[in-house]
Amino acid sequence: METIVEGSIIDVDGEAPGYLRIREGRVIERGQIGADSSHGRVRRIKGIAIPSAVNAHTHLGDVGFGREPPVTAVENVIAAPDGVKFRYLAGVRARPHRAALRRALQRMVGEGTGAFVDFREQGLEGVRRLRAASVGLPITARILGRPLARPLSSEELAGLVAEADGIGISSAREESRVIRETISSTCHAAGKSYALHASEVIRESPDEYLHPHPDLLIHLTCASEEDLMAVRDAKIPVAVCPRSNALYGRLPDLGRLERLGLTMLLGTDNGLLNAPSIWRELEFAYVSQRLTGHPVTPHYLVRSVFLDPWAWLGLPGAARLQPGSSARPLILRLPSEDPEYQVVTRTSERVIVLPADGGPG
Repeated sequence: METIVEGSIIDVDGEAPGYLRIREGRVIERGQIGADSSHGRVRRIKGIAIPSAVNAHTHLGDVGFGREPPVTAVENVIAAPDGVKFRYLAGVRARPHRAALRRALQRMVGEGTGAFVDFREQGLEGVRRLRAASVGLPITARILGRPLARPLSSEELAGLVAEADGIGISSAREESRVIRETISSTCHAAGKSYALHASEVIRESPDEYLHPHPDLLIHLTCASEEDLMAVRDAKIPVAVCPRSNALYGRLPDLGRLERLGLTMLLGTDNGLLNAPSIWRELEFAYVSQRLTGHPVTPHYLVRSVFLDPWAWLGLPGAARLQPGSSARPLILRLPSEDPEYQVVTRTSERVIVLPADGGPG
């Protein structure tokens, strides 16, 4: 089946008016409105075309937790080994756990998410559960595992790196530099990613979380301007999760990240705190920053979800809407005036006419 979308096209090359002709989820033609070669024989939709979304930081392992998270210090909710999250993970059986993970992934697919980056607890078993839950679904899963044994087991770490897409640790505060250097070197030797949370609850020194060199940092909610400049100069992207931070009394200054020129990605964080909806995260990110008096532009937010994450994943073609590219575009039935604002504040699954049928690779 073919579809032509006429209106605004947003991709890594910028925003421009035009049309896309799409067949089986792929762009086969692009040009100026009215110049397509279909001669009126295909379905036409007026709206916005954009690459599929990337949810750049999730903890889907606890998505099956069914109650309101307690109003307490965030450490009592998400910290190992006694936080609410880890008590849930310790008690959940494999089969219902995989089912909960798959339901979350199906929701993400239905909302146009083409890829996600997950910090997966529970060691090798945790990686295998999420990988099994994603089988057959049109979504690119980048799973960063976490070793369980302390002292670090070289056998466990090697097994994790072999099956996962890298390692994501809790923070530099919770792991010695020796452990971090071992994990980083093992990941990078295998061509895998090393990532960690940083300055989430309290400010941490960049001298700690930037050494060894990570591929991705998470949060930086409590980082100073000088800290952020150090991250920028090290050319390390940061994934932010405004809804989960706000739930426990903090809010990242996204306007400052934009002003300083950091590469920002957006994620939905723990499943027990929020639904894994990137559209809810986008709208909250924009509105909350307006509320603080330090607004972030829709352009920066669009880059954080639809463009820059694909480069981090090593799939830059997925952010370019051109014939022959690997991109699987979303078509949004929205006005094409001020399209980036429309995408950030007015999109839900109900206006997605042609959902992405999966990220490439």
